[in-house]
Amino acid sequence: MTNRTAFITGASRGIGRACALALAEAGYRVAVAARNAKLLDELAAEIRAAGHEAYAVTINMADAASIKETFAKTAKEFGPVSILVNNAGITRDGLALRMKKEDWDEVIGTNLTGSFLAIQQVLQHMLRDRWGRIINISSVVGEMGNPGQANYVASKAGIIGLTKAIAQEMGSRNITVNAVAPGFIETDMTQGLSQELKDNMIGHVALKRIGRAEDVAAAVRFLASEEAGYITGHVLNVNGGLYM
Repeated sequence: MTNRTAFITGASRGIGRACALALAEAGYRVAVAARNAKLLDELAAEIRAAGHEAYAVTINMADAASIKETFAKTAKEFGPVSILVNNAGITRDGLALRMKKEDWDEVIGTNLTGSFLAIQQVLQHMLRDRWGRIINISSVVGEMGNPGQANYVASKAGIIGLTKAIAQEMGSRNITVNAVAPGFIETDMTQGLSQELKDNMIGHVALKRIGRAEDVAAAVRFLASEEAGYITGHVLNVNGGLYM
């Protein structure tokens, strides 16, 4: 058991929710953050029912003031954050030729800038503690590209660059910074896809199946652990062999 606090953004569903459950199971106290208070409260109740500590807090990753306030509130009421999982992300798909600037700004602002601002909020404590784990959720498309997602792909590729830069800045203080790049995972984001599109995607996956949120959470749980203490600046692909 540990008394370390893990903070997960975008925790109300999908990969973020699975990460929160996995980290709670691993013995961390988990702060779950997203926009949907009802879903967060349900998740926190589920974690507590399993005998673990949880704290639900709303956050708007597109708003710098909200990010600052939420982390300050969490540190005060639940404890300083030792493990940050930057998972929150949105899509506003469209071909580059017709993409509106606000769709570009919104995705970069939430996915990339939001992740950076969240990292800034936790570094002070990690530096003092000389221990920290920052795990940024990127995407397979950040490595291989994807048509119709210039904004999302740029944000996820940016997260990889951000991961490597902060890993170099923080390495001497025993703070590891890594990225997890999920492939085709069964979540609300992929549920709306047609069966034809899903079958086509699965055709490109070496393991011939869609991944589960739990597959990604297992990678996050490992990178948060003591066992992963000599891994930093790394991108861990959880994509079933979609991209190698």
